[in-house]
Amino acid sequence: MIVRLAGADDVPALAAIAERSYRAAFEHILELDVLESRDATFFAARFASSWERMLVAASDGRPVGFLLMVDGHIDMLFMDPDASGRGGGALLLKEAEQRGVKSLECFRDNHAARRFYERHGWHVEREYEREFAGKSRSFVLYVKD
Repeated sequence: MIVRLAGADDVPALAAIAERSYRAAFEHILELDVLESRDATFFAARFASSWERMLVAASDGRPVGFLLMVDGHIDMLFMDPDASGRGGGALLLKEAEQRGVKSLECFRDNHAARRFYERHGWHVEREYEREFAGKSRSFVLYVKD
């Protein structure tokens, strides 16, 4: 598995990964209508203006995960559920750290993601509530020194 910078031609594949991963990761946190609204079209529109800040984990030449960085913050890190557990997420996180990323936000109840980040040396700076998809939700802010 390799990590590389994204290209504009990666957007459709990354949007499809985002849709699958988002649903798998948040099915116990978000309502069905919210999950259904975050489809590949939604993510493709979002990535159209942000792909230059994305890292891609690729296996056999095809994207299997990605990380979106914004101003030293990890905005998204998603792996295709079929590629999860094979080290791609760790490679993306390590590369982002080398590029100066220092923070990320996570749903408080996303226990799998929280275990992943903590296993890689990230720690909770604070817990808080904020609006997301029309409701107040619980989040944690992770930092890495």
